[in-house]
Amino acid sequence: MKDMRILGPSDIGKGILIEMDAGYVSPKDEFNQKMLQEQKTQLDYSKPFVFYAVLQKHGVPNRNGRVYPERILKREAEKYKQIINKGLSTSELNHPESSLIDLDRVSHIIDDVWWDNNILMGKLRLLTSPGFHERGIVSTKGDIAANLMRQGVTMGVSSRGVGSLKKVGEQNEVQDDFELICFDLVSSPSTPGAYLFSNVDDRSKYEENLEEETKMKNQGSIDKSIDLMKKLTDYLGH
Repeated sequence: MKDMRILGPSDIGKGILIEMDAGYVSPKDEFNQKMLQEQKTQLDYSKPFVFYAVLQKHGVPNRNGRVYPERILKREAEKYKQIINKGLSTSELNHPESSLIDLDRVSHIIDDVWWDNNILMGKLRLLTSPGFHERGIVSTKGDIAANLMRQGVTMGVSSRGVGSLKKVGEQNEVQDDFELICFDLVSSPSTPGAYLFSNVDDRSKYEENLEEETKMKNQGSIDKSIDLMKKLTDYLGH
């Protein structure tokens, strides 16, 4: 599995599936700002950095043009709950070119997942060290992630798995052999409307619609074309 290639947006076949569109963790969000401020003023490392996130969606094409069928994603979510119960639901800071989780790169753990309609929600906890809380010493990947947030950096959440893709219409559909591995923190995310936030009831504030986003882009191109044609007509009329 180590030598398996990462599949790009237009690739099909079997490989590592990385979906860099699950969501963001933004320090500019008012709730995250409050939490980070509290972390700055207290030295009790028993109080963790905890966020909520949209982790994945079924039945909706993502920015890679991929669709995860409901049955497959729900099956993998149930398996992932067992991994959470065993304390094995660790994830990394940035994606490695591997399907294996490297403990040297682990930055956070997923404490819980649940469904909200077709959206897989999750509770994420940064694995920070006592030295980071007490002295600001950055010694772990979790410390790096927490320090980036303190400095105002927005990070994305990205799922990682292994499986096959098959072309169905205009999209690549994830096949039955898909295995969910983890949810990494990355610099450039891509699943519509999946953001990290500190109040679980605030998901609707971060909801995106990829279809609407595409329509708006297309409409913008149409408007520009109409404007150009109008200018050309006016010019020729003179």
